[in-house]
Parts: sequence; C-alpha cells; structure tokens
Amino acid sequence: MAYMAKALIVLILAVLLRFHVEAGGAHGGCRLSDILVSQEATGKIVEGQREYRVTIENKCACPQADVKVRCNGVGTVEDIDTSKIRPVDREFCIISNGKPLTKGLPVIFTYAFQTPQSFPVVNATPRC
Repeated sequence: MAYMAKALIVLILAVLLRFHVEAGGAHGGCRLSDILVSQEATGKIVEGQREYRVTIENKCACPQADVKVRCNGVGTVEDIDTSKIRPVDREFCIISNGKPLTKGLPVIFTYAFQTPQSFPVVNATPRC
C-alpha cells in the first residue's frame, strides 16, 4: 500500500511539473521572441511629423522584467511617456521602468517622427 501511495505522489508531481513547463513556467520557456513590438500610424500630425503608436506585448505565460529595446534615443518631436519607454543611453531604452510585462497587458506609447523607428528587443528576464 505504501508503494502505491509513493507511486501516486510521483505521478502527480510529474504531471504538475509538465503543466508548469508547458505554461511557460520554466525560465527556458520564455524567449526574446515572446516580446512582440508592433506599430502603426495614428493618423495624427504633430509639428509636421506623423505620429506612431507602438505596442509592446509579452506572449509568454511568465511575466518578463527588465525589457530593453534598441531605440537610438527615441527620435520624436512630441513628449513621450517615460514611464512606458525611457532611454538609458544613446542606444537602448527600458520599457515600463524595468517592471514586468504581463501577458495580456501591453505597454503602449506614441511618438512623432518623419519615419517609423525600429524597436528590436535586446533583453528580457522571465519572472516565474
């Protein structure tokens, strides 16, 4: 009887571990590619420049903190919300002051510039 109880406990633990990993619970479950950056023109013109809306979202089940993008200083003719994107040097910006990005809760900001900028993700730390 004790053998059956031990076997059942091991089986339950194995199933729980599998669900944890499948849900992105293991640190290896999240990748930089799980942070998606998209942008679109808003149709608004600011000081003669087109305005763009950028959406940064986490598709991993685990929150990801310390998200950084290459931004080259974020060229813009309008003020940006530095609680959402903030330059840390001439090349990189931190998203949401380094706070975790949670699946389903994107960070959205706007900027106005003559051409759309690229914001490739260069860092993200899973928090499972």
